[in-house]
Amino acid sequence: MTYREALEKGREQLTEAGIPDPHIDAELLLMHVCGCGKSEKFMNPGRVLSSDEEARLSELLDRRCEHIPLQHLTGVQNFMGMDFKVSSGVLIPRADTEILVEEVMRDGANGASILDMCTGSGCIILSLIKYVSEVRGTGADISTEALAIARENGKTLGLAAEFIQSDLYENIDGCFDIIVSNPPYIKTDVIATLMPEVRDHDPYIALDGGEDGLDFYRKIIAGAVSHLNRNGKVYLEIGYDEQDAVEEILRNNSFKNITTIKDYSDLPRVVKAEI
Repeated sequence: MTYREALEKGREQLTEAGIPDPHIDAELLLMHVCGCGKSEKFMNPGRVLSSDEEARLSELLDRRCEHIPLQHLTGVQNFMGMDFKVSSGVLIPRADTEILVEEVMRDGANGASILDMCTGSGCIILSLIKYVSEVRGTGADISTEALAIARENGKTLGLAAEFIQSDLYENIDGCFDIIVSNPPYIKTDVIATLMPEVRDHDPYIALDGGEDGLDFYRKIIAGAVSHLNRNGKVYLEIGYDEQDAVEEILRNNSFKNITTIKDYSDLPRVVKAEI
């Protein structure tokens, strides 16, 4: 089977299974199995897969047809131009979250101490350490599995962050210049309606924001008051319908200069404020 034939077979199989963007997923799985880039695939479409490559590709296509996320099959997700290891124990980094990182960068965080609450794979804090000068970064998460992935990502990328096992602020000492978070914010009764890749494969604790989706915002914002330095800032990713509620929680905790930033779909995505 050639590259061209494998790609077409994969696209057809994924289309029949109702997988979104079947051509893209077939292409990415082919490149993952064969260890090739797009240029090689286009320049040498007649290259024949080995029997091992063909068997491996068939296995991964079958698993993708079961709605197992592509990133769990390849083991990586690109975020802010870097490849982060992912697993079923962490939320897969999404492009929308890059807006959160970019907003911190845009405001200027050189030399800042930053706490990333609910750090997951570590993609937020490690990206800030990568792109902002002299950041002192800490990532906190209740999940030991997530922290193991975050530490591995830091080591692989050559980026030094401190990762702490903590139920929110439970084990967090001292104050920070910035607290940033992409917390669980899906309403409990909405989780069952999500696409199976998310509903069945992202960790439930990284999705469930409680009955109204706001449980973690209340706790993170309230705790931030005693964990931020003077004029410290908080940056929070939010759901598309949570702007008013999160802004109100911030006001009720004496935050000021509250601003909401929209994503590329013109939906509210990040709320920032100053203590």
